[in-house]
Amino acid sequence: MSRVAIRKPVLTLLLGIAIGAGGAFVATAQQPNMQAALSSLQAARAELIQARPNKGGHRDRAIGFVDQAINQTQLGMNYAGD
Repeated sequence: MSRVAIRKPVLTLLLGIAIGAGGAFVATAQQPNMQAALSSLQAARAELIQARPNKGGHRDRAIGFVDQAINQTQLGMNYAGD
């Protein structure tokens, strides 16, 4: 599989995340640390997706934990924005 073929799904995923987070932009404007954390988590998730899945299930569990962390970060940002 070519590198371009791998990058396209990752870029699509990141675009979807960015669009989904767009509704919370007003709430995040005053939260630079939370926004930075969210961006780092999203980047970590993209790296995990690209990693080979030969990790005894640990990669998949890590993706699940990162998804939970992304969700909790977004919830915290939305809560603070209310």
